[in-house]
Amino acid sequence: MARKNFSCSSTLFLVLLAVGSFFATYNLLTMAVHYKGVNSLGLSNDPIVEMPDNMKRARGTKALFHVALTATDAPYSKWQCRIMYYWYKKTKDKAGSDMGKFTRILHSGEPDNLMEEIPTFVVDPLPSGLDRGYIVLNRPWAFVQWLERATIEEEYILMAEPDHIFVNPLPNLARGEFPAGYPFFYIKPADNEKIIRKYFPKENGPVTNVDPIGNSPVIIRKDLLEKIAPTWMNVSLRMKDDPETDKTFGWVLEMYAYAVASALHGVQHILRKDFMLQPPWDFETGERFIIHYTYGCDYNMKGELTYGKIGEWRFDKRSHLRGPPPRNLPLPPPGVPESVVTLVKMVNEATANIPNWDAE
Repeated sequence: MARKNFSCSSTLFLVLLAVGSFFATYNLLTMAVHYKGVNSLGLSNDPIVEMPDNMKRARGTKALFHVALTATDAPYSKWQCRIMYYWYKKTKDKAGSDMGKFTRILHSGEPDNLMEEIPTFVVDPLPSGLDRGYIVLNRPWAFVQWLERATIEEEYILMAEPDHIFVNPLPNLARGEFPAGYPFFYIKPADNEKIIRKYFPKENGPVTNVDPIGNSPVIIRKDLLEKIAPTWMNVSLRMKDDPETDKTFGWVLEMYAYAVASALHGVQHILRKDFMLQPPWDFETGERFIIHYTYGCDYNMKGELTYGKIGEWRFDKRSHLRGPPPRNLPLPPPGVPESVVTLVKMVNEATANIPNWDAE
């Protein structure tokens, strides 16, 4: 793919980001009630949803993994990356952690003002217009470039995102050729077989071979990701080019593309529901490893959730598109789940300790 500089005015970028956030929020809202039903009972004693039979008694792999996330140079992305990196440093050397080094893969094509604060590898964005305003389409292309050009010492890689916070030390959940992933309730390959078959023909096996995951969080052996990443990129572009697929999968299109690409290479993931929690629908952090704050948290002063309606108290990352949230955010009112309280406390600790927090 030809190298091409990406140029876009900040105003246009914010408009696209705001529009994308609106549709993402709308889709999150339509799925929220279902998510609540699935997760309100909490995590069961067995956190493993699915694992190959021959691996159930195998010991976990004790090997370091490289933490990698893709990011833009927009203020919205920057402040999330800073919080994420703060908690990576706090958690990395704790007992039980298998974290190795860290890389922010910056797909803006140019260095930014966080280069000295966060270990960063600059890659090119997709050629102008190819992402069609769906900026996460740059993620697989960013990983392709990073894997080809960077020196990565660890045998394994954790694909993470800026809005992840490490709440407990994360061990290597992968086992050899079987990566570990998080099962998303809204990734339903079997329910979308007609579309999936456009990219995963019958000769490749049953649709159930496509795992209900996205690319993040996933811990995967580096050599496997090197094979999957180019396919992931190509499937993502093909899906975006197909109106039916684009309309059906919407903002999770790139997640489906990773799941399909993995299946095309015969890679099956261990599904770990303790990999991550998502406030406000998961009530307790417990023994889970990552907080993913993609959902808005809205409550009245009685501690009652008002999802879909702006609460008297709220925390929503989309409220801070143009710059970082202020330090010392007010804590939620009594009655709000522990997971939400922990999230805000962890954000506050990070912002209190990160120098020049208000800088964009």
